[in-house]
Amino acid sequence: MLTDLRAELDGRLRELTGSFDELVAASADSNADDEHDPEGATIAFERSQLDTIVRHVRHQLAETDAALGRVEAGTYGVCEVCGRPVPVARLEARPVARTCVGCAA
Repeated sequence: MLTDLRAELDGRLRELTGSFDELVAASADSNADDEHDPEGATIAFERSQLDTIVRHVRHQLAETDAALGRVEAGTYGVCEVCGRPVPVARLEARPVARTCVGCAA
């Protein structure tokens, strides 16, 4: 499940990065004065929003890589706080979970 999630996130990151590059290229020829350009605020907002999504996906990718590292180390599914097993239902819902439900609360 983690390898599938990683592949999905990697593909999404490539798509988003391409979209970000396209947005930057498209706005390069536009008026750089966002304050007086009616489209400027929209372009700046879209760029900021896309940047936030890219950072979120990168974080998810890092968490997935960390979970894969725990699988290799034999510690996947063990709470990093109390050392008890993380319930399977939690791992199914959140495969990158580092803690059990009690410690997460």
